[in-house]
Amino acid sequence: MKEFASIDWIVFIGYASIIVFTGLWVSRSKKGVQKTTSDYFLAGRSLPWWAIGTALLAANISAEHFIAMSGSGYAVGLAIAAYEWIAAIVLIFVAKYFLPVFIKKGIYTMPQFLASRYDKRVSTVMAVFWVLVYIFVNMTAVLYLGALAMERIIGVPLIYGIIAFSFFSAIYSLWGGMKAIAWTDVINVIVLVFGGLVTTFLAVSALGDGHGFISGFAELIHRAPEKFHMIIEKGTILVPDGAGGQKDAFLDLPGLGVILGSMWLTNFGFWGFNQFIIQRGLAGKSLKEAQYGVVFAGYLKLLIPLLVVVPGIAAFALGADLNKSDEAYPWLLSNIVPIGIKGLAFSAIAAAAVSALSSIVNSVSTVFTMDIYKAHFYKATEDRKLVIVGRIVATIALIIATCVAPQLRSLDQAYQYIQEYTGYIYPGEFLIFFCGLFWRKASANAAIWVALLTIPLGILLRVITPELPFILRIGYVFIILTVVMIGISLLDKSHRVINPLADSQFRNKAIKLGWRMIIVSALVGLVVAFLVVPMHKLAIEAIYVLVVGFILIGLILVLNNTNSTMDEKGLILEHGMFKTTNIFNIAAIGICGILAVLYGFFW
Repeated sequence: MKEFASIDWIVFIGYASIIVFTGLWVSRSKKGVQKTTSDYFLAGRSLPWWAIGTALLAANISAEHFIAMSGSGYAVGLAIAAYEWIAAIVLIFVAKYFLPVFIKKGIYTMPQFLASRYDKRVSTVMAVFWVLVYIFVNMTAVLYLGALAMERIIGVPLIYGIIAFSFFSAIYSLWGGMKAIAWTDVINVIVLVFGGLVTTFLAVSALGDGHGFISGFAELIHRAPEKFHMIIEKGTILVPDGAGGQKDAFLDLPGLGVILGSMWLTNFGFWGFNQFIIQRGLAGKSLKEAQYGVVFAGYLKLLIPLLVVVPGIAAFALGADLNKSDEAYPWLLSNIVPIGIKGLAFSAIAAAAVSALSSIVNSVSTVFTMDIYKAHFYKATEDRKLVIVGRIVATIALIIATCVAPQLRSLDQAYQYIQEYTGYIYPGEFLIFFCGLFWRKASANAAIWVALLTIPLGILLRVITPELPFILRIGYVFIILTVVMIGISLLDKSHRVINPLADSQFRNKAIKLGWRMIIVSALVGLVVAFLVVPMHKLAIEAIYVLVVGFILIGLILVLNNTNSTMDEKGLILEHGMFKTTNIFNIAAIGICGILAVLYGFFW
């Protein structure tokens, strides 16, 4: 085992010093000038595309990837990369169809959009959900996994590592807000990508017996061929369950259900309607810059499995004997990465943890300050006081997460823990936002019922069907809530106004397209019904999420263009709002092409 030497400490301390200095430098204000809420929460809406793209990746990539996703790579294999690769496609839709509406509305937060589209009941419920999930799931997981890496690599006790990451994040993010976070994220992404690539190169090359990376990668596939399948059949791979036993990997990544079902919901919920993600797009200097930044983040997402999943598979192929799967990446740094490079590799983990933690803390602060404190208690509060409240809330959130994080010690694959527990909120979140954006008749009463039922339905299904993979469970909750959303909205006659229908030519085209989508989706659902039993090991029934989703889109097209009334807060979207530049379109096609090749090769 290679110790963490003096040169490694110098590299790591150098990285930490640069981050703190940069954060404090960009946070400085002219003498006598106070930060406004736009400065603190949205960086003054001044970010260029490359800063947005790197900030998006930094907000997403944390220790949960370097430690937890690498652990899933060790236990399950490349199939876990579906979270990253599907996200790359989702980012295209977010940039093209969601950002134009959000930026035009001039909002700071996602709950603000809900308040303007529905009412304060909906925005408050979702704001409370988000604050709780961010603190008790996201922040605690980031702290725990970052500290776990510190414990395994440097030998610092877990609790001290948790405190250290909290303090490091607080030094600059509490004072500088989004501007400090976004610009330090540029440095963090450079460090985490470069450091991650170096670790991957060394880990894979170790398998090549001195013949380099290419030879090592061929040996990796030869030694662990079962780890390079994107689709996992039921009963084929067993992984640790975190309690000393084993479980079927199908429970976490159920066959075709991974690419045909609820993972689209979780990705749309995370990338399209998640405050600490979409906040980066809202901080762009223009819509075009924001869209370029988001699609740039899509290309960076394609790279992530190479940085975090492949090293986990390499640790497996190298015969690492681990107590927990999440120890795979620290094992590589301790046994494969040489002195001097180890400091850089650990800096990559620290960069990921600190940037993600700072992003989540800032979003907790933003949502609580703007959507709970200002909206319900002190509406006329001036900007200076709101910034102070934001800093206080961020501090309290860090303290709570620091106290809760040590309780995650019992987990074997923390990445699956994060996905499962954040998954409780995604079905309702997706429906509320998607219908709010595109269905003129979606009502506030329907949205509040969907919001209130999301978590209880998820818990109920987990109790009734404990052996059901959580990805499939999310899909069933979505199907039930879709019926609730459509039914209540159609029955609700309150707050109706005249629906200004489009010209007859456009309206007829939209109605025909809507009916075609409904009929084709229904036929696909009918055919799949005959395949569910013979293909039960591949969870083909997950496709009903897409079937219901396309039926919903078809209904929206038909109802928007046939109903004479609409909800008084329904959005009238202009035809040209979603037009994008040729550069954006070419970049989007590039992402789809790369993914087609990857899935074709690793199916």
